[in-house]
Amino acid sequence: MTDPLGPLLDLPGIAEAVQSARESVDAVHKHPANRRGWPTTAAEASVRAARSSAYLDGGNPEIPDDGEVADPVLAGALRVAEAMGPLLPVWQRAPLQALARLHLLAAADLVPASEDERLGRPRTARGVSGRLDLLANLLTGATNAPGPVLAAVVHGELLTLAPFGIADGVVARAAARLTMIGTGLDPKGLTVPEVAYLRRPERYREAAEGFASGEAEGVRGWVLLCCEAMEIGSREAVSIADSANA
Repeated sequence: MTDPLGPLLDLPGIAEAVQSARESVDAVHKHPANRRGWPTTAAEASVRAARSSAYLDGGNPEIPDDGEVADPVLAGALRVAEAMGPLLPVWQRAPLQALARLHLLAAADLVPASEDERLGRPRTARGVSGRLDLLANLLTGATNAPGPVLAAVVHGELLTLAPFGIADGVVARAAARLTMIGTGLDPKGLTVPEVAYLRRPERYREAAEGFASGEAEGVRGWVLLCCEAMEIGSREAVSIADSANA
């Protein structure tokens, strides 16, 4: 059978970007601080990812000194971050079920109590259900695309679909993170590609629009951006590890 993501690897620069992203992430896992102390650095990476993701969705990324987070977007992003480990097996086996859980966690404080039934339920708009099914197939074995490409496609497709209508950005970035972990690209969740999107939000949104267009150049630009973000996120991870080793 033809791999549905196979043609992406033939686009100019993709193979090189994938290799570079892999090498950057691998280097993080070889850092002395991450050989035994990785739970500490992974926890810090997770929090930084959540704060960056929340800000991109209009939330306040600052965590008060007392730890009581009032901002609903940040609170949701932090709940999502905390659930990554338990959700990973579900993501690998039943990704749509995991997506529903991600949305419930991300949007719990953004939906009125009278509309709780919306949590975890994709919109009924035409095409949403079918494209989510196709995405689930990719995640459960329909492609042999390398981790960076699959994570980019998951990320871009969920941003494009906005399947829930609220908190879709936080969900999409969390899904990409789960894909990086689940494919073995970043098995310990040490990198923080979200900071790259945070630093250049306009470029991030423009590239996402390019992916949504379905045009080869737009998709290529998105995958290249995601690979670049993995490299930047790896440098962020090195800084976290360096601090832990100090």
